[in-house]
Amino acid sequence: MRLALRTLLLFICTLFAGGAAIAADEEGAATVAYHAIEPSIIANLTGGPRYIRCDVQLKTDDSTSLPEIELHTPAIRHAILLLMAGQNGKQLQTRDGKEALRKSTLESVKTTLKDLTGKELISDLYFTSYYVQ
Repeated sequence: MRLALRTLLLFICTLFAGGAAIAADEEGAATVAYHAIEPSIIANLTGGPRYIRCDVQLKTDDSTSLPEIELHTPAIRHAILLLMAGQNGKQLQTRDGKEALRKSTLESVKTTLKDLTGKELISDLYFTSYYVQ
């Protein structure tokens, strides 16, 4: 019964996940999942290149958290846009600048979700495309 419930939950999450991908363990229990923030994030920059366009994926270690993450996607986008707006474009073109932005974006999104849900729902954040011009 428990395995059937997990399989049903995995199916429902996959069906309604939209921009999400889910991996399951040997027992069929949903584990790691990714949620795409869509559409691409676009923000104005200062100090050289004028804007950044990037695609963001959020990683959760508990795929049952996907509905809550999806519910709060507008707040997540807002937090990311506020963080990126006005960043120094020249710094964001470097590898160190990209990694620093990834880490600060991860912390911002974690804080946003913690404030909204009382839980830490994501474990990592990835830029799946990244363009500064």
